[in-house]
Amino acid sequence: MDLIQAIIFGILQGLTEFLPISSSAHIRILPALLGWPDPGAAFTANIQLGTLVAVLIYFWKDLSKVFSAWISSLGKGGEAQPPEAKIGWAIVIGTVPIIVFGFALKDQIETVFRSLSWVAGALIGMALLLGLAEKMGKQTRSLESVTWRDGLTVGLWQAMALIPGCSRSGSTITGALFAGFDRATAARFSFLLSVPSIFLAAVYTAYTHREVFSQMLMPLIVANLFSLVTGYLCIAFLMKFLQKNSTLVFIVYRVVLGLAILGMISGGRLDPLAGITPTPNVSTQTTNP
Repeated sequence: MDLIQAIIFGILQGLTEFLPISSSAHIRILPALLGWPDPGAAFTANIQLGTLVAVLIYFWKDLSKVFSAWISSLGKGGEAQPPEAKIGWAIVIGTVPIIVFGFALKDQIETVFRSLSWVAGALIGMALLLGLAEKMGKQTRSLESVTWRDGLTVGLWQAMALIPGCSRSGSTITGALFAGFDRATAARFSFLLSVPSIFLAAVYTAYTHREVFSQMLMPLIVANLFSLVTGYLCIAFLMKFLQKNSTLVFIVYRVVLGLAILGMISGGRLDPLAGITPTPNVSTQTTNP
């Protein structure tokens, strides 16, 4: 990977990580359209470190209060806990599902789910669910009302983001809307919940792919720097946008993009495995849903 590609991937990661349109889908689709090799799930997870830093900077006050309150709540048993401590427990519990499913589906994440057929289907499917959540969600709850059950529920939705196209923010915002949170609160909870899962995924992939990553250290650094800057700007935009607007524009975009990809595949203009290096364990029959 050259530095130009790294810059493009970094910008794309930052622009699409927090909008509910799936960064992993775009990082899978773009190289397929341009004839580049697929950077892979590990690279995609690692350049999320830049967007993680963007979350830490933007929500530093919230995160520091939540972490401090959560630490103070340890060992207090059934005593009444402040809202920040409850948010902390919701984040901890909500991180468990994506860890469990991440290990259980490790091989599929690296291979099967990166088929463009899966990506397109996930783009459309989550768009429909997000639209349903917009229509059915009461949107009356604030972040102070969050419970550990909300953490588990939204955490299960977050696990769906292991499939490129579902989108971490898209799936968690959808789950939070179904739980009755308003749009801005759903986005805020989504961003806070993303911190441990992004960090753990980046550390895990950096360790398991350390030999490969050591040979492309500069592209990784460059991609993360660009994802940090664009990610921060994107968070600021989305938090303001959702205070007055619905997610309709993102729903429409997801459906149009998904249909376009399926149309190119069915027309023979795009190979669903484009850019993926074939392995003995992965065949066209098992990779296409």
